Amino acid sequence: MTTVTQPPNAPAPPRTKWTTADLALLPDNGRRYEIIDGELYMSKQPHWHHEQTIGLIFAALQSWSEESGLGQVSPTPGVIFGEMDNVVPDVVWISNERLNALLDAAGHLLGAPELVVEVLSYGGQNEDRDRKLKLKLYESHGVQEYWIADWRLKQMEVYRRDAGQLKFVSVFLPADTLTSPLLPGFACQVRRLFPRTT
Repeated sequence: MTTVTQPPNAPAPPRTKWTTADLALLPDNGRRYEIIDGELYMSKQPHWHHEQTIGLIFAALQSWSEESGLGQVSPTPGVIFGEMDNVVPDVVWISNERLNALLDAAGHLLGAPELVVEVLSYGGQNEDRDRKLKLKLYESHGVQEYWIADWRLKQMEVYRRDAGQLKFVSVFLPADTLTSPLLPGFACQVRRLFPRTT
């Protein structure tokens, strides 16, 4: 049997580019599938405290949204930025005007909400995806503010758009009060956005 090897300077074979259409062909098995720059990412069912954090952040933003009437919040919506960028953020807030313009008939957003929140998924590749890949993705598509919630440390890392980039603002600790220029009048002590852990 002959083994065929590539010459040392040969270009790497092209990698498969996944598209939004491909997602419809994947099994509905309780896993979350996302595409970033044509690369497929699959997530297992998250940790209990990860899901509780999503619920608490959603509740705080929902309460403010109902009072202000300025927009809506959703946990784990589909956001389709393009044929090769299709993600499921943990929480988003979107103004009424953008929601009316971007919501398709299937209930997916076809563009950037103003605020995206990701609850940090632990593990090297998972953390890199939340801190690097998704930061770049959200920045390139016009998200105005990006929060990364760390349920173990009970802190919120905040990035805000400045001169076309999502720039690091601060890490808000449990005793801090989180506010946002996007959300006039919103103020929440950070510890209230995280579950009690034992």
